[in-house]
Amino acid sequence: MYALLFLILSYFTVSKTSSPSTTAYNLWYKQPAKEWTEALPVGNGRLGAMVFGNPVHEQIQLNEDSMWPGSTDWGNPEGNPDDLYAIRQLLFAGKNSQADSLLVEKFSHKGIKRSHQTLGDLFIDLNHKNVQNYRRELDLNKSLVTVSYNVGENKYSVSEKIFASAPHNALIIEYTSTAPEGLNGIIRLTRPEDEGHITAKTVAVGDNQLKMTGEVTQYGGEIESKPAPILSGVKFETKLEVSNAGGEVYTDGDTLVLKNVHKALLYLVAQTSFYGDCFPSNDFQLSKIRGQSYDSLFSAHEKDYQQLFSRVDFSLGDHAKDTLATDQRLQRIKQGEPDLGLQALLFQYGRYLLISSSRPGTNPANLQGLWNPHIQAPWNADYHLNINLQMNYWPAEVTNLSELHAPLFDFTDRLIKSGKVTAYENYGFRGAVIHHASDLWAPAWMRAARAYWGGWIGGGGWLAQHYFEHYRFTNDTEFLEKRALPALEEVARFYFDWLVEDPRDGLLVSAPSTSPENRFIGSDEKPVATCLGSAMDQQIIAEVFDNYLKSCELLAIKSSFVDSVREKRKHLRSGLILGRDGRILEWDREYPEREKGHRHMSHLYAFHPGSRITKKETPQLFEAVRKTLDYRLANGGAGTGWSRAWLINFAARLLDGAMAHDHITLLLKKSLYLNLFDAHPPFQIDGNFGYTAGIAEMLLQSHEKNTITMLPALPPQWQTGHITGLKARGNFEVDIFWQRNELKYATVRALSGGKTNLVYKNRSMPVELKKHENFTFNLADFYNSDESF
Repeated sequence: MYALLFLILSYFTVSKTSSPSTTAYNLWYKQPAKEWTEALPVGNGRLGAMVFGNPVHEQIQLNEDSMWPGSTDWGNPEGNPDDLYAIRQLLFAGKNSQADSLLVEKFSHKGIKRSHQTLGDLFIDLNHKNVQNYRRELDLNKSLVTVSYNVGENKYSVSEKIFASAPHNALIIEYTSTAPEGLNGIIRLTRPEDEGHITAKTVAVGDNQLKMTGEVTQYGGEIESKPAPILSGVKFETKLEVSNAGGEVYTDGDTLVLKNVHKALLYLVAQTSFYGDCFPSNDFQLSKIRGQSYDSLFSAHEKDYQQLFSRVDFSLGDHAKDTLATDQRLQRIKQGEPDLGLQALLFQYGRYLLISSSRPGTNPANLQGLWNPHIQAPWNADYHLNINLQMNYWPAEVTNLSELHAPLFDFTDRLIKSGKVTAYENYGFRGAVIHHASDLWAPAWMRAARAYWGGWIGGGGWLAQHYFEHYRFTNDTEFLEKRALPALEEVARFYFDWLVEDPRDGLLVSAPSTSPENRFIGSDEKPVATCLGSAMDQQIIAEVFDNYLKSCELLAIKSSFVDSVREKRKHLRSGLILGRDGRILEWDREYPEREKGHRHMSHLYAFHPGSRITKKETPQLFEAVRKTLDYRLANGGAGTGWSRAWLINFAARLLDGAMAHDHITLLLKKSLYLNLFDAHPPFQIDGNFGYTAGIAEMLLQSHEKNTITMLPALPPQWQTGHITGLKARGNFEVDIFWQRNELKYATVRALSGGKTNLVYKNRSMPVELKKHENFTFNLADFYNSDESF
């Protein structure tokens, strides 16, 4: 009580935090990109590009987030309630292999090939050879790629600048040259063929425009694991317009020619039929930006971008290696040299990538975010819902990019709509089912060539978590009422109907149930996937019920369904059962494991990203998590980039900074391409986002009730540093500064007011803040507090 009174009296007497100067965050290289995974990304949420920076034949690979073949015309699989009953009877009889087969046969569209695709390529052929002083750079503070070099014996300078502007809905490129003869070259717009079929047509328009049009197809398409060419899809148009100073621009066939141009400003716009009529839209966008100077366009872009990116500043106090090119830094890390500056840079890179691939009104970031050079991408560059899409959005709330969560909610609302049809047609149940993967058209049906790979009903529950977490971070009751509760209710209704009594113990379980992409050894000595209530399914369903009931309580909603959920929750079998060695079981019983070091750690969902397991409230389960992870790692776990990123988050929740830092180092050594894209391999962007979320989790945690914990997993290597602008649940904003591996001071800003407990190590301070009130405190304040645990 004394501590609370002390803090209330101290609000206006303590010193305020001074804003740190913005840290420089740059990726830079001394040579052009040779491979796509060396090119540098830009994006405005919907429209993106990969910049190679080649002085001879520049390639700017283009992307747009709705470039998909097909439509909504693929219906649900043939399975029905009788088939579901038959599968459950097989599981009750211990015939898991037969249950696996029947699940895929009846309820799955099996293997699918229907991929997000590249928009095409912009080539600028300047034929600059004999290049010196080359530098290619991505400035994260400005969201700007710059390429500069000198050319020729007289070392004339050439500069290329490119950014993707959200205010202008366009890609902007500026070329300048000090050479007396200016710039001379050819500009082309192309798109790869689809298995030998032309996919786009480019024509010149007037003296200074190129127009590329087409329709997305997939001649290598598949459904039911069988060839199914997709001959239609999203229609698209890309327009490029060039404004020049000095010299001239003219057309030559389907190209533009630059002749003696000293400055060229390129405006590139692109639209698809997914967003409406693309042709008038492109003309409208060009009319808005035509005639504007580069400086004017960049100023508006920078202002828009900075109001998101600049909310968080992070430094570990080590910038000695900033003078080294990024690829050189990665090489030194592989040789064992530490690089704290690159660790901080990679954190901000994740935020940059989310800003660049997910904005309100766009589609959500897919497996590759926005950037994809393929006609048939790995795993379709689609939306995997058994961790990957969710991991993309782990940084959204905690790193103060809350509004970027909106595309995920919009997409999930569409999934729920289609999932209601799938739930009824396939299973005869109410509510919405969402399986393990989807795409632009938001189908909710199962796509699983094998039961272990996609025969899973947990996608809806995991996505529902994001709605409730958004509320917890923002205190937005209107969002809770109008967006979160309707989504939670539809998902809860499906799980309510889906649960079945396990005849072995009389408890309610999910069946058929799998643990994503993993298998155990069944009674017939064969690897099998289905069981009666995997740990992950049970944990997700429990969380959905709990979050639904809590939402109804907050909104004072009472109904017979609320009462029924509350009662059914009591009879739900726990998903947190310990085996004989103290590890959390992954399936319903302690079966032999086929892959002891599996990349997915699905049975720890309740620990992270869930919050049911904490050191304070559930110490036995907390230790069981560590044993489970130790066993996974001892058997070769965390082989993929995203899996390693998840381990950073796990280590942070275990309050183990040294462990977290070990996995940071391993991720930098093993799981990054030269442009710092995450390597599954191949490229998957989830590892970038998971890394950023993990760093935030090491420095700030708020998943425990009414608690903000500072520096919960600070590794010994991070002796000095600061992070400002992180978000905590309860709608608090937090700045933290530390020195000699100890808290120096911190500031908490209450964006909506309220009570919380500030925790550092084993000390706690209760505080109550009014709306928009700040409180700054230091290490001594914790030791003056009479609260400890």
